[in-house]
Amino acid sequence: ESIKLLDDYKHDTLPPGVSDLQVSHALCTQAIIHPDTGEKIFMPFRMSGYVPFGTPIWLNQSHNACVNYANRNATKPMPTSKFLQGYVGAVTSAVSIAVGLNVLIQKANKLSPATRMIIQRFVPFPAVASANICNVGLMRHNELSEGIDVLDDNGNVVGSSKIAARHIEVSCLEPEIAMATDCKVVTYNKGL
Repeated sequence: ESIKLLDDYKHDTLPPGVSDLQVSHALCTQAIIHPDTGEKIFMPFRMSGYVPFGTPIWLNQSHNACVNYANRNATKPMPTSKFLQGYVGAVTSAVSIAVGLNVLIQKANKLSPATRMIIQRFVPFPAVASANICNVGLMRHNELSEGIDVLDDNGNVVGSSKIAARHIEVSCLEPEIAMATDCKVVTYNKGL
C-alpha cells in the first residue's frame, strides 16, 4: 500500500483525500523496503540499525557486512562467496589494524605511559573506519565489476553502468567513516 502511495505521489496522481501524514508514513515505510527486490529488510540490517547493533569490532563488521548486503544494488545476482569475502576481509582488516596499532603504541618507548594510554583510546577509529571501507569495497565489488542497471524516468532498464556503480561506492564511503567516528571515537573516549 505504501509503495503504491509513493508511486502515485512520484507521478503526481495521488487520489483525493490523501493527507501529508499518510505520505510521510509511506516515506518512512519506504526505508524498510528494498528498492530492487521489494522485500522487507530485516530490522538489524537497515541503515537505522547501524548504531544499536554494531559495537565490538568483530560484531561491528559482521553487522556492517549484513547491512551492506541487505542494502546492495540487487538488480544483478551476487554470489554468497562475495558476501563471505566482504565479511572475512572486513573483520581481518579491523582486527589486524587494531592489534597492529596497539603493538606499535606499546613499542613506542619515547612516549610516556599516559600518552600511550590516550593514543590507544583512538585505535578503534582507524581500525573500524578502514574495515568499513574494505567492507564496502568487497561487498560492492560485484557492482563495480558488472555495473548496475540504469533506469529511465519510467523505471525501464536502459543499460548498465560501471561508472554509476563507482559513484555509488564512493558516496557510501563518507557515511561509513562518519559512522565509525560517531560510534568509536565518541563511545570509547568518554573518559577523556
